[in-house]
Amino acid sequence: MRQFSEKKLLIATHNQGKLEEIERLLAPFGVAVVSAGQLNLDEPDETEDNFIGNARIKAHAAVKATGLPALADDSGIEIDALDGAPGVYTADWAETPNGRDFVMAMTNTWQKLEDAVAPYPRTARFRCTLVLAWPDGHDEIFEGQIDGAVTWPLRGEQGHGYDPIFMPDGYDITLGEMDRWKKNEISHRADAFNKLVNGCFGE
Repeated sequence: MRQFSEKKLLIATHNQGKLEEIERLLAPFGVAVVSAGQLNLDEPDETEDNFIGNARIKAHAAVKATGLPALADDSGIEIDALDGAPGVYTADWAETPNGRDFVMAMTNTWQKLEDAVAPYPRTARFRCTLVLAWPDGHDEIFEGQIDGAVTWPLRGEQGHGYDPIFMPDGYDITLGEMDRWKKNEISHRADAFNKLVNGCFGE
């Protein structure tokens, strides 16, 4: 596995919150980070039907645009009773002509479970795939997940996306009710990042 020895890393995201999370995780290693949003980079079309494929598209597009090594992630929620949907289409289920509406997406998702008379617990997992890409075309892939179940009604104003209806195994609160930094210790993204740090930033 290739060690990361560069001093600057491009984070292929336009999400300020995600940038702050990654900045905090990489701070001990003296790596300066900059985001695709800060550089006004276009977001590439995500044309794959799997997390690895879409993360790779984002990472390599960012490398090509800047010449910097880049880190991208693709993530989503998989619900067993919906055959793993929405999965890679998690954000797409929230799209409206006026931007993303995750309350609508969660409501529609729960209705699909009700229509299917899905048994309880309605097991699900959040998955995150990270791709770290270098200018020479090499990349490393890290996958993480957090298991749990979807619940209703919406609970909590923390987090984002489907967090208010996802209750992690071993907890009686949703990710939407959980302190942001606590969530960042147990989340699918934290799982993937731990593997990234151990693999590419370790001693």
